[in-house]
Amino acid sequence: MTAFTSIVSASVVLRETNIDTDQIIPARFLSTTERQGLGRYAFNDWRWREDGAPNPAFAFNQAHNAGREILIAGRNFGCGSSREHAPWALRDLGLRAIVSSEIADIFRGNALKNGLLPIVLPEADVEALMARPDDVLEIDIVARELRTPGGTVHAFPLDAFARTCLLEGVDEMGYLLARGADIQRYEERHHAR
Repeated sequence: MTAFTSIVSASVVLRETNIDTDQIIPARFLSTTERQGLGRYAFNDWRWREDGAPNPAFAFNQAHNAGREILIAGRNFGCGSSREHAPWALRDLGLRAIVSSEIADIFRGNALKNGLLPIVLPEADVEALMARPDDVLEIDIVARELRTPGGTVHAFPLDAFARTCLLEGVDEMGYLLARGADIQRYEERHHAR
């Protein structure tokens, strides 16, 4: 994972609701534990035609969306199975944040563990952001705020531990390993008792 304090990007919009993990990455692509390369299969059945050609109508195939790091999606994003491949595929696709009015709990947890920031905002705010996908948004992880170029500030919830992991670019195990010396000192002090 890569540490980051902010994201500055325009957004890609998927208005569909109830985008489940099988739509994010179909089950037939789950035979690997490698994270790299999974972006090719993100939204596979929407992105590619049966003959393998790109579907030009799909948002991620449109040239003006290239390199955008924020996805604004319809309600109930990431529902379905608990596959960790879904955030892996989205990260490999280049996304750093998902904004929706509802994000499934298991997906949310998996996303945070893999350096993908899930942001839940009120439905009206999400609709307003969807209406202006070319606006360059700023997401400040330290302040837990999403800012628009017009000056609107959307505060979003992010628990302190998840925030620390994102800022340090570590998952839960990486967080513990980075504190190995502190853990060792604690063990030595308390083992003597």
